[in-house]
Amino acid sequence: MGLGFPALPRQLRRAASTAILRRAGLCEIAAHPAAAVDRSDACPARALRMTFSLPDYLARIGLDRIDASADGLDALVKAQMASIPFENIEPLLGTVPDLSPQALWRKLVTERRGGYCMEQNALLGEALDALGFAARPFLGRVRLGAPTGRQRSHYAWIVDLGGREFLADAGFGGPGAHGIVPLDGAGAEHAVGGRTFRLRADDATGETVLERLQPEGWFALYGFDRVPVTTHDVEAANFVCARWEKSPFPAHLMLSLHRDGGRAAMFDTALTLESAAGVERRTLDSTDEFAAVLDGVFGLQLDRVTADAVWSRIGGSLSDAA
Repeated sequence: MGLGFPALPRQLRRAASTAILRRAGLCEIAAHPAAAVDRSDACPARALRMTFSLPDYLARIGLDRIDASADGLDALVKAQMASIPFENIEPLLGTVPDLSPQALWRKLVTERRGGYCMEQNALLGEALDALGFAARPFLGRVRLGAPTGRQRSHYAWIVDLGGREFLADAGFGGPGAHGIVPLDGAGAEHAVGGRTFRLRADDATGETVLERLQPEGWFALYGFDRVPVTTHDVEAANFVCARWEKSPFPAHLMLSLHRDGGRAAMFDTALTLESAAGVERRTLDSTDEFAAVLDGVFGLQLDRVTADAVWSRIGGSLSDAA
């Protein structure tokens, strides 16, 4: 049982979650394939969108198959975080990311780009659906050490596996868990991707708070609850993340990728590379170096016009790119 959350009947969970992104075509949530559900009726927009290809998605994240188990779910989340980088290039350049299934597939799979939480976890939701996982989304409030959260703007999933629930989040970026976190009782500690996490019940806000253990103590990442998520909620959160002046995404470049041996991250021109040998930090000096890091470290092959625009936006000097 997960942290005192009400256990909704499976049919009720399915009916509620199916309507979440109906008009946008993002019907990520469906029952297990064995259940007698007509998916074309449950998600009418499916007939109008590009079909999610599970083999192509698995090839994109470097897997052959996934078992419908906790280990399989963990492998799925880890593989996506290791293959599809967290990046906010569109919001940084003044564009609101397109969350339509066709656009997500084209950008994250066909063009081998990345995305931020709205994009990453929308794609993950399609994969959960295709693999038969029972899942429901939430919009959490980012805390990053603060006692309370901000607006509802972090999109992720709660997955039910035979009555046991897990947090599945491929889109938090930097300090997030590299893998799934069990929703097993407040205060229980879980080792995930070499870090220690726990979930804490916050009675003051009614939220469950994901925290990571730091040298100085527990650090709150974000809080979430079971408030139903609608299409309008997701659309509004995406717009706020991309365009609100108080959001970090239009103002700073943020990149993250979990590679073999450690995570790679970039904040504006500052690059951090983790490995078994330690942590390397350096500041990039030119748009040529920036383009090389995008490709060689994060697997992002941007055209030169876009790379120059990003470099200029984060304070780099294009005169260095001779």
